[in-house]
Amino acid sequence: MPMSAHPKVGFVSLGCPKALVDSERILTQLRTDGYDVVPDYDNADLVVVNTCGFIDSAVAESMDAIGEAISENGRVIVTGCLGVKADEIKAQFPKVLAVTGPQAYEEVVGAVHTHLPTVQKHDPFLDLVPPQGIKLTPRHYAYLKISEGCNHRCSFCIIPSMRGNLVSRDIGDVMAEAERLKNAGVRELLIISQDTSAYGVDIKYRTAFWNGRPIKTRMLELCEALGELGIWVRLHYVYPYPHVDNIMPLMAEGKILPYLDIPFQHASPRILKSMKRPAASENNLTRIKAWREICPELTIRSTFIAGFPGETDEDFEHLLEFLEEAQLDRVGCFAYSPVDGAKANELENPVPEELKQERLQRFMETQAAISANRLQAKVGTRQVVLIDSVNGENAIARSSADAPEIDGVVHVSVDDYEIEAGDFIEVDVVQADEHDLYGQIVGE
Repeated sequence: MPMSAHPKVGFVSLGCPKALVDSERILTQLRTDGYDVVPDYDNADLVVVNTCGFIDSAVAESMDAIGEAISENGRVIVTGCLGVKADEIKAQFPKVLAVTGPQAYEEVVGAVHTHLPTVQKHDPFLDLVPPQGIKLTPRHYAYLKISEGCNHRCSFCIIPSMRGNLVSRDIGDVMAEAERLKNAGVRELLIISQDTSAYGVDIKYRTAFWNGRPIKTRMLELCEALGELGIWVRLHYVYPYPHVDNIMPLMAEGKILPYLDIPFQHASPRILKSMKRPAASENNLTRIKAWREICPELTIRSTFIAGFPGETDEDFEHLLEFLEEAQLDRVGCFAYSPVDGAKANELENPVPEELKQERLQRFMETQAAISANRLQAKVGTRQVVLIDSVNGENAIARSSADAPEIDGVVHVSVDDYEIEAGDFIEVDVVQADEHDLYGQIVGE
C-alpha cells in the first residue's frame, strides 16, 4: 500500500475497562506518531482489533469482530487478551497481518508502523494530542489503571496466563495522570486493576514522589492522595483483605466515593477454597457490617458464579443466605462456563447445565428483591448526582452508588434548568424501580 502523510487507522475495542485503557494508550501513541483515527471500516487504511478472551462468549465475540474487520476492510492487526492464541487466530484468519498479546503496546504500534508506514512525523504544533491522551470515555469520567496482571491463581480464571503477574505502576506516575485527567475536565476517576487491594505489593510499597512529597505505592496512600483532587474517585476490583478497613474513614469523610466493587464470587467456604479465591477465609459478613458502621452510605457491588463444579444444594443455599444477610446493593451473577485453560475444568462433579440455569435464576430473583428494597429506601433522600447526558426535558445521571454502564442510573427532570454532561447537581429522589432512581433538581 502506498504511504500517505496521515494514514488512517480504524479501531475496535472489546472487553472490560482494563482493555479499554489499553486501547486508549495504543490510540494515543498512534496519534502521537502521526496517524489519524477514523470511526469506520471504509475510510481506514488498516484496522486494529483489541480482543477479549476471558470466557467463551468473549472469545466468540472477538473472533466475530476479527472476521467482520477482515470482511469489511481486509487489513487487520489483532491485539489484546485473545492474542495469546495467535496460532488459532491465524489458522482461522490467515489474512491477519499481525497478532500481539495483551499490554503489548510497543508491539502493536510497531506492527502498525510496519504494515502502514507514515512519511510525516507528528508535529506537536499542528497535530495536538491532549495532555491526558486520547480517551474512549465521555469527557467527564475516565478509567485510571493502577497496575497490570495478578498474583492470584483462581481456578476458574486464565487472566494471569494472559496478563502475567502483578506489576504496579509507580504512584507518582499514577497521580500525575490523575492530575492531567482532572485538569482536562474529568469529574470522576474509576480506579481499575486486576486486584486494587494488592496495589504496590510487588514493589514492596516503594516510596515515590508526588508534587515533591514522598508517598508510598500502596492502596491507602493512593486513596488519600486521590481524595485531595476534589473529584469523584470510585474503586473497582477490590479484594476484601483486612487493610481495606483503613479506607472506610476516607469514604465516610467524603474524600473518595463510598463505593466498593468486590468480586466475592461465592459464599460457601468449600467452594471458595475450590475456586482458590484470595481472602477466602475472611468473615465477609462481619467485615461488611463493620464497614457500614463506619460509613452507612457505603454501596457494595459484586459478582458471583452459580453452578461452579462441585457446588451442592447446600453450597448454593449458603450463597442465598449470604445474599439475604449481606444486603448488597448491586450484584451480577453468571452460570459457570468452562474457560479453555482454566484449572476448574478438571474438577469433579460438574453441575448439569439445566441446574446451573435454575440456580442462576433463583439467585437473580433473590437479589432483585434486595436491590429493589435498597433503592426504595432512597426515596425521599437528597443525592448529589453527576450528569451523563441530557436529552430534551430529561437527563441521565449517576449517584455515588452508580458506576457507568454496570449499575443503575438516576433519571432527572430537567425542567427549565440549564445543565450539561459533567455537571454535579443535587436532586430529591421521588421514585425508584428495580434498577433506577428518579429525581427532581433542588433549587438553583
